[in-house]
Amino acid sequence: MNQPPVSVVIVSRGRPDALRVCLTGCMQLLYDPFEIVVVADPAGVAAAQALSFAKQIKIIGFDDANISAARNVGINAAAGEILAFVDDDAVPEPTWLTHLTHAMQHNDVVVAGGYVRARNGISYQWKGRTLDALGDAVDMPVTGLEPVVVQPTPTRCAKTEGTNMAVRRDVLLEVGGFDPAYHYFLDETDLNMRLAKAGYACAIVPRAQVHHGFAANKLRRADRVPTDLFDIGASWAVFQRKFIPQDKRRDHWRVIRMSERRRAVRLMVSGHIEPRAVTGLISRLDQGYGQGIARRMGEGHITQTPNAPFKRIAPLSGAMSYLAARRSSAAKARTEALHRVKNGEVVTLIILSPNALYHQARFHPDGYWEQRGGLFGKSSRCQSLLKFWRFNDRFSAEKKRLSAIRGGSD
Repeated sequence: MNQPPVSVVIVSRGRPDALRVCLTGCMQLLYDPFEIVVVADPAGVAAAQALSFAKQIKIIGFDDANISAARNVGINAAAGEILAFVDDDAVPEPTWLTHLTHAMQHNDVVVAGGYVRARNGISYQWKGRTLDALGDAVDMPVTGLEPVVVQPTPTRCAKTEGTNMAVRRDVLLEVGGFDPAYHYFLDETDLNMRLAKAGYACAIVPRAQVHHGFAANKLRRADRVPTDLFDIGASWAVFQRKFIPQDKRRDHWRVIRMSERRRAVRLMVSGHIEPRAVTGLISRLDQGYGQGIARRMGEGHITQTPNAPFKRIAPLSGAMSYLAARRSSAAKARTEALHRVKNGEVVTLIILSPNALYHQARFHPDGYWEQRGGLFGKSSRCQSLLKFWRFNDRFSAEKKRLSAIRGGSD
């Protein structure tokens, strides 16, 4: 079956090292045809251009601190029928695009989102969520691994995350792309609300998974502690003007402000920030809100025709492979994994130590997936705390678990 061409759009600012890892992972997507469009600041452009596969991807310089405007630049350069978005501090599973696009071939689905794993590679940051009329996100119960289609209602629609979502390009053109009034925060929420208002269904796709590192940026530290709430305040002001009746905005803002203050106080009590930082954060939140009230809205510009032809990524020449190693032979196994990567394989290396340590997983900068943990430890948070295994049996069980998402079970 012919698959629709997909453009993977990545916006990067201030994180060249993370971008290198993200792009290395995206080059291993098991999908054809797809292209990669990178919109980055000067450091990100330099990092992308230094990669061995740089000539295969579209690299566009953009130095404004506005994620919505940057995404629109990427959309205008993207020539795929479907546009998929992933953050620069994330890496998608090799089958990510396959699962997203398959879900979009049924039930008039024009937008899809998947699950987002946390930086430990095991637990989840987000699964399925929905939005109410006030923009609040609520967890949506999803059982199993099959896609769930969410039809919008006047009071509820599906929420997709900007680091794991796909939308048809013609629909993005119809709704005007991302609104540059959202410099940071609520950008995909706004898009979800507008798509829902237009009556479009969304699929939540459990198998379409992305590993998200939550790297630091100018507005938050690597431990997710905020350093500035200005843009969050501004984005809420824009959101209110677009979606919330004027007579409800004051109470809505009061609730948001109290929530942000409680979060800041919790961080102070836990020792993550100093007491004076609480006042500073809320002051910046208020300043942003005041500025957001005056921001011009709805000025996203998407061109009818992409400004660059489709630039197909060459499919990988190798297969999917799984390796297992004891901790004592990890160095040798990593050398073997790197050798296979250079031969065009998608490699998963599982390193087991003789204990019950919880497992962690990541995409290694050298280009392979690495999972580490105890032979008797948990690799899924729903597993029992301790279970005795033989080495080969544990490897087989882990390969079976991973292949449900990543593929390559043989």
